[in-house]
Amino acid sequence: MPYFDRPFIPRRSKKQPTVPREPKFCIPRHKTIKCCRMSCTDMSGPSRLQHLPSSVEKAEALYQQRGQLKEEQLMKKIQKLVGEEEKLRMPIAQGLPWTTDEPKCLIKPPVKKNTIPIDLKLHSDIRAVERARFAHQVAEKGRLIKQYKMERERQQKLEEEEEIKRLRKELIPKAQLMPYFDRPFVPRRSEKQPTVPREPKFCIPRHKTIKCCRMSCNDMSGPSQLQHLPSSVEKAEALYKNRILQ
Repeated sequence: MPYFDRPFIPRRSKKQPTVPREPKFCIPRHKTIKCCRMSCTDMSGPSRLQHLPSSVEKAEALYQQRGQLKEEQLMKKIQKLVGEEEKLRMPIAQGLPWTTDEPKCLIKPPVKKNTIPIDLKLHSDIRAVERARFAHQVAEKGRLIKQYKMERERQQKLEEEEEIKRLRKELIPKAQLMPYFDRPFVPRRSEKQPTVPREPKFCIPRHKTIKCCRMSCNDMSGPSQLQHLPSSVEKAEALYKNRILQ
């Protein structure tokens, strides 16, 4: 759409600056009526309506009156607390009875015996003693097992020595043959023929060979079917290639 075809949009007009107004204090109705009545009774003559207080003067008067009440209440409270503290600091002495009799001697209460301290037994101390006893038992058991093993090895060694001595007594000594010094051993060259290598024979399962033969026979067609039967070496090579590809 070209520029000259656009619709006309009017601009918004600027807002006028805010004009300050006199604040209106929210004062209860019954207090305002009371203040007006008091001021009207105080005033006399035809100029009574001309000297009516404004809303600001009413608010200030109420504020000052409330402040004076709060100060009076606070002063009364402080004076009351000070009087109570002074009463507590001045104890009242109890006077003697108005009699000529001698004062009675009060009986002394029975004196308690001195507390004898008891030896405390903590659970941790008891457990430490039991643990030390158990550790001593384990160490004693290990020492006895080690001593028993050493004794058994010593007995076994003594028995073996006795057995060797007994066998030596029972054996019959035999003379050893003397070597032939005039005919010493001379190594000779072997007279065997060298090994001839042969074609390897691959050990292939029977069911696999039959399966390969059937597959090759099915693939071939025509009168030359029997002429192209694979040999055992060809079968083995084909199986080896199939296995590598898999």
